[in-house]
Amino acid sequence: MGNRWLLHCGAKSLYVGEGSSTAVAAMKQLGFSSVTGVPTHRFEQRNVLYEDNSFDFVFSRDLDKVPVPALLVLEVERVLKPGGVGALLVGATGSHPNDLIRAATPVSSLLRSSTVVHVGSVNELILVVFKKRFENATSFYQHRLPEDCPSLTFTKPLIELMEPLLSERQKPPPEFYKNIPYLPKFVDVSNRKRLVYVDIGVGELLHANVSDWFLPSYPIDQKDFNVYFVHYNTSIMLSYVKRPGVTFVYHPGLDDKVMPKHGTDGDMDPFLGEEEFDFLAWFKETVQYADFVVLKMNAAKVELKFLSDIFDSGAICFVDELFLRCPERGGDDKTMSSKESCLDIYKGLRSNGVYVHQWWGD
Repeated sequence: MGNRWLLHCGAKSLYVGEGSSTAVAAMKQLGFSSVTGVPTHRFEQRNVLYEDNSFDFVFSRDLDKVPVPALLVLEVERVLKPGGVGALLVGATGSHPNDLIRAATPVSSLLRSSTVVHVGSVNELILVVFKKRFENATSFYQHRLPEDCPSLTFTKPLIELMEPLLSERQKPPPEFYKNIPYLPKFVDVSNRKRLVYVDIGVGELLHANVSDWFLPSYPIDQKDFNVYFVHYNTSIMLSYVKRPGVTFVYHPGLDDKVMPKHGTDGDMDPFLGEEEFDFLAWFKETVQYADFVVLKMNAAKVELKFLSDIFDSGAICFVDELFLRCPERGGDDKTMSSKESCLDIYKGLRSNGVYVHQWWGD
């Protein structure tokens, strides 16, 4: 479970059920370092025993023992952080494969903001695992990255040295980009052999000048990078990608007019293209063996979904520096988050140690 759903040893965990002290001891033997136990009857009272969004992982095997199962399921969901994992053991109704689905239905039908991600047999019981969804941009505040993620161990102390964030009503001054403390200012990359630059949705910036796509005043020459342009419009991209070291990655899922496919749990997956191109898998394979990675992208709906996906998968840990382009007020509403401002996205990312810059692409 740890590898599949990014449950690391430092995950803040809660066991709900009778005999909680024994269960807590067992979980600690498995490597969980931060575990709390509470009897079911106290947990269900909902006297604000735990605040909303408090735990990364909640486990209980008492669902079949409580008089009102809905109270337990909803309370587990309430205390989970966005992206957190809940696991409930329920009684099996039979040995047929469809019995797994039947056993999960009483749980899945009660969930309000979570998705069932796994159903399996454990001895004579059924394990139902669900993951709480991210509802808005500020979920990046609460997202828990792996303890060994470079975004936590290296770049987080450097966040306070970054340029201050500008409100969405402010226009960047002309000298803004020249004064940005790019990450190579603090990191010696002279001995790093494979430098990767990924630009997602760059097409809008290529109409004016072929040189506009790269970062102005960046301390590393663009020729030193293995460059990947990601876009859905081949007629735009192929006219520019004719230089050594530049690769065009066709990604039809970036076109918001293309109907995304649906996963088995009903969630939309906009990153599978016409030929089942798994963009997330491509991205992880491209960046995980690189020595230095720069990612630049727009903040349209599908790109923000991808940003959430690379958090879920842990691929964000391979990104050294991020440039995120948000629209101006009064711009294209499709590019803007309807619930939260782009400033909240930047703040949430930086709170996790992600070395992210505001980008206007003027």
